[in-house]
Amino acid sequence: MKKVALSTVKDDLSRYLRLAEKEQIVITRHGKPAGILIGFESEDAWFDYKLENDPRFLQRVASARQSIRGGEAVALEEVGE
Repeated sequence: MKKVALSTVKDDLSRYLRLAEKEQIVITRHGKPAGILIGFESEDAWFDYKLENDPRFLQRVASARQSIRGGEAVALEEVGE
């Protein structure tokens, strides 16, 4: 993870967006972390990011896991029968 001052990022945002495709960049203001620049190499990477940060999707995953723990799940092998 690279740290870069806000003033530097503002001067060359396009370059830092390309760099952010490979690693997250922490943007600092007055030497303190102020934000993170995250780049996406592809549409799939963007989709994955949105999904991983969607509260509705995360709730559905948590609910499904709870159902499995409660014995309410059907084994994959049983689905095709």
